[in-house]
Amino acid sequence: MNNPITASEQRLQEYLSRLTAVLGHADRKARLVGYCTGLLLPGERKSVEPMAARLEPAQVPSLHQALHHFVATAGWRDEAVLAAVREQVLPALTRHDPITAWIIDDTSFPKKGTHSVGVARQYCGQLGKQENCQVAVSLSIANAWASLPIAFELYLPEDWSGDPARRTKAGVPTELGFRTKPEIALMQIRRALEDGVPPGVILGDAGYGIDTGFRTALSELALVYVLGVQSSLGVWPPGCGPLPPKPWSGKGRPPKLWRRDAEHQPVTAKDLALTLPPSAWQTVSWREGRSGALEGRFAAVRVRPSHRDCWRAEPHAEEWLLIEWPEGKKEPSKYWLSTLPAATTLVDLVGTAKLRWRIERDYQELKQELGLDHFEGRGWRGFHHHATLCIAAYGFLVRERSLFPPQDRFRGQAPALPTGWRPRGHSAATGAS
Repeated sequence: MNNPITASEQRLQEYLSRLTAVLGHADRKARLVGYCTGLLLPGERKSVEPMAARLEPAQVPSLHQALHHFVATAGWRDEAVLAAVREQVLPALTRHDPITAWIIDDTSFPKKGTHSVGVARQYCGQLGKQENCQVAVSLSIANAWASLPIAFELYLPEDWSGDPARRTKAGVPTELGFRTKPEIALMQIRRALEDGVPPGVILGDAGYGIDTGFRTALSELALVYVLGVQSSLGVWPPGCGPLPPKPWSGKGRPPKLWRRDAEHQPVTAKDLALTLPPSAWQTVSWREGRSGALEGRFAAVRVRPSHRDCWRAEPHAEEWLLIEWPEGKKEPSKYWLSTLPAATTLVDLVGTAKLRWRIERDYQELKQELGLDHFEGRGWRGFHHHATLCIAAYGFLVRERSLFPPQDRFRGQAPALPTGWRPRGHSAATGAS
């Protein structure tokens, strides 16, 4: 019988060999293999120097220099490597189920200083408050079994976008201007469509759902979505909408814009939820958790968003407003808008909305196990190269799990570090400033 560790390592070498084909230079191939292997091996830190020490304990300085050049300076294309990862992982990911969702999200990287590319005081999801951090936007493909990030880009705040000196020092591409997070996400979605990635329902939190332009663009691309929104979202209740244009007086151009008056106004999503009868609420279970079924109290109604509809020649189309109101709480906790068909059941609405949990699990493993947040450089290229290689390593794990139960995943052993060895910056809790 084949040794399972040896077989797994053989599959890893074959997987990485296919990735190296898109690098362009032969001398980069060994570096990609070494870097990804270092990410997969056990270890507290997954920055360059500790990985070099685990890979070649007797040649730490030279390997550290080579790996650092590969990740921070070498001019290989992140898009090409991510496409090669997707090409290998997609058949495994869809072995059990087809792709059902594309998940848009952003993840943060707390920083202490101001020199790392894109660092600014902004909302940091990892800390749950405004803090000094970097934020990156990602697109993942997912089904109920697994998920994989296929696009990843740093968000560049406006003060960075408009600062030529800092941009040049960090190596930000000259053609890159300021873009909002929804604009970055939309670009990633369009590129995935162009690449022929199997489409799914677009999922995202309220940071994307509150952007009417983002939702409209998805509908224009014929993509269905379930997106978080805020309780203050304006909607027309079921069966209601803006008033039709005023009757034409016979003079001038006929009125075309829909309208409101003092008595005919939309309501907020929260106000609508508070008026729903008890019969509208149902307890729905959406998946099994560690301690049993995860369930909550939900209602769903057909509404029309009211955003600037008095400047439109036709009302917004009807959508689902999905609401979660935990038992015993004073008010609802979450809201979603969805363009899933009108015949969609409440169970399916909830199950689709809650599938977004997969991205949280991805980021947890990418950071805690593969060192996504351990990069210590400050430049644009290095930040994206490191993230691409982390996703490549994660893609291998997704691929392995399609073949074996979780306990049979890659289990390479870390070589012992040199006696008394300590990486530079060992005491630092975060990455470079």
